Amino acid sequence: MVPASPMQPQNLWTRRATLAAVGAVLAFWIVAALTWRFTDSVVPWDSKNHFYPMFRYLGAALAQGEWPLWNPYHFSGHPSVADPQSLLFTPTMAAFAWLAPEASMQLFDGVVFAHLLLPAFATLGLFYRRGWHPIGAVAAAMMIVLGGSAAARLQHTGMIFSYSFFLPALLFVEIALEKKSWKAALAFGVCAGLMALGRDQVAFLCCLAITAAVVGQGVRATQPLRFALTRAPLLALAAVVIVAMLAIPALLTMQLLADSNRPAISYGVAAMNSMPPSSLVTMLTPNIFGTLNHTYDYWGPMWDTVPEGTYTDRAVNYIFAGTIPVVLILWQGVGKGRLFNRELRFFGLLGLFAVIYALGRYTPVFVRLFDHVPGIALYRRPADATFLINISLAFCAGYCVHRYVADGGMAVAERLRPWAARIQKTAAFAIPAGLLASGLIFSSRGGHLLEAGVQVALFLAVAAVGLTLAVQQTGRQARLAAAAILVVFTGGELVWRNAASALNAEPSNRYAVYDSLKPGDFAGLNVLKRELDERHAKGERPRVEILGLTGAWQNASMVLGIEDTVGYNALRIAEYEKAVGPGENAVELRLRQFPGTFRGYRCNLARLLGLEYLVLDRPADKLPRHFPRLSAATLLYSSDNMWIYRLAPAAPRAYVASRLRPVETDEVLSDEELPEFDRSTEALIDKGDLEYLDGNYTAQTDATPEDGGNASQVKILSYKRNSVKLSVTTERAGLLVLHDLYYPGWEVTVDGEEKNVLKANLLFRGVEVPAGQHQVEFTFRPLSTDNLLTAATDFVHREGAGETATR
Repeated sequence: MVPASPMQPQNLWTRRATLAAVGAVLAFWIVAALTWRFTDSVVPWDSKNHFYPMFRYLGAALAQGEWPLWNPYHFSGHPSVADPQSLLFTPTMAAFAWLAPEASMQLFDGVVFAHLLLPAFATLGLFYRRGWHPIGAVAAAMMIVLGGSAAARLQHTGMIFSYSFFLPALLFVEIALEKKSWKAALAFGVCAGLMALGRDQVAFLCCLAITAAVVGQGVRATQPLRFALTRAPLLALAAVVIVAMLAIPALLTMQLLADSNRPAISYGVAAMNSMPPSSLVTMLTPNIFGTLNHTYDYWGPMWDTVPEGTYTDRAVNYIFAGTIPVVLILWQGVGKGRLFNRELRFFGLLGLFAVIYALGRYTPVFVRLFDHVPGIALYRRPADATFLINISLAFCAGYCVHRYVADGGMAVAERLRPWAARIQKTAAFAIPAGLLASGLIFSSRGGHLLEAGVQVALFLAVAAVGLTLAVQQTGRQARLAAAAILVVFTGGELVWRNAASALNAEPSNRYAVYDSLKPGDFAGLNVLKRELDERHAKGERPRVEILGLTGAWQNASMVLGIEDTVGYNALRIAEYEKAVGPGENAVELRLRQFPGTFRGYRCNLARLLGLEYLVLDRPADKLPRHFPRLSAATLLYSSDNMWIYRLAPAAPRAYVASRLRPVETDEVLSDEELPEFDRSTEALIDKGDLEYLDGNYTAQTDATPEDGGNASQVKILSYKRNSVKLSVTTERAGLLVLHDLYYPGWEVTVDGEEKNVLKANLLFRGVEVPAGQHQVEFTFRPLSTDNLLTAATDFVHREGAGETATR
């Protein structure tokens, strides 16, 4: 980050040049966006299996006048308000969901892709401030939109949003610090807040980068102390804005993390998500490992091709942002020493840090960062730093275009000793030679040397043509024309390689559950929905488990309005995960576990959940061996790829228990043994909640039903996303049990009087009710002062106790 020249921007960035640069970037974006349309494809995998149903759920709730704080259709209940992936706190997507709640997959992709225009235009602004040539800015902006992880990781919608707000934030903080502008400081705060709202590792790393940029500018100032004192009010304003935007979402996310299956990430897991060094060759030749083959015959670094193992994949390990840009970086940046120029130092160091961080366990640096830098242990994939690698490559390449147009092949301003110049030139050849050799060796081990060799030859041919064209031009105008040709070629190559590629596109019909179902699936879904509608009309609320069906079915329950016991989400409530064993996704049957508390679909916990329907991708007798047998299940429907079973009748969603059996929830989950009790008159209650009871219900534990029967009736009057209203009539006082998941933020009133929500039957909510007729309402209020204070207090206590990552 350097001060802008007072003269250069006006000399290079004329009105005509500025409009041309904006128009070129916009035209490139339009062509790239239309590629998915012309190929009838959509951004696949997480984008459609997770983020799109989250978006549709958000839109449906807003259309019905609700704010979707709780999601009853996901893992038997999920706190959407605390999940960074719910899009709830992404203002652009919340507004989009409100305007178009049933937007198509293609429109959803278009709106997500439109976010990449923000960093693209911010790139033009950053180049303008530095006085770098507009044509270099265009090259950098195209790389920002469709280079490396920006293209390969389009499926990770949340990370795309975090990435998109980084460069606008950097632009505004530069302006604020240089011009002492309150407006720019406010804009910086808003952009940085929107970036940090992603609460993912990309946002975290971008926050570190902006902090480094601000500190760096202060250190380089003529009078650092005076600089700090005069800019402190501006930074304070930005900090207030950021905290105001981030405090509540971050606090709620920390609350969920503490109660989730992943409160922290072990070093071993993070190490397995490091980018293998052999992946660096994709910066030169994108398809050397078959990465872009639509046949999915990828032979590059993955779990079964890396001896030490890796959890990364071809999309995570992909960093290609154009052949000509990397050739220019090697020629002008390394060979000519441009990368070491002071005006490029921030982006050069950013790239160096990002490479080291992304490599994770392959350098001695990451383990020390993991142990000593707060926040890193919350994230599992150091390879996410490839987003910053792309930013660095874009700015380094754009700067090299600028310097090429300005002075061609002239030596750098700084005088170098002959031996130093020779080292630079040697490095310009040795780096690509080493990377290409490593790629060929890796490919040869899998028997793909010939295919890899063809890709290397293609890279060398394009590099040779590009270099020949560039080197032959001597005059400034000739170099400008050559640069324009090379930039246009780069744009075309990025669209050819990275738009609607095997990394970010699949036919839209693979996600037909959101669009047009196959006849067999449509008929099966109608059978299931008809059954559920009839049950709902009777006041019953059975749950469903959708398991094994491909991709989009995992979270389709959010769109279809089906209360599913499983789903697709890396972040799940820990006690539910331990007791029920749903696993991270609903496609891989091996992930579905059956702990002792949930031995099968006829067990007590299954009935308490109200699990009465099972939707499978195969007949019950073809399930894996570790699955319990489905005895006494009734087949309702079958087709080529869908089987629907009705299970044994379950427990009611709500009932009144007049006798209680105290249990230690943690011990039950650890022992994997649910205590026996009479589900019609008894309930389990966590020992920690006994103090909140007015009556003594445990004394009747050994009584028989004949001795202590209790006539009661419970009716669900209203069942909404964030609230459940019930009518209760009971002869004796007792505990009303609602078989919906217990989670912080749920409140309850009995006849309008606030009561304590108690943990009942291991996982569920309960409230004490006196004899007689009552109106009970459970309401999810995670934004209440009480819950936020509790979340903050718990967070402070955890930090004070040193509950951090494990090695």
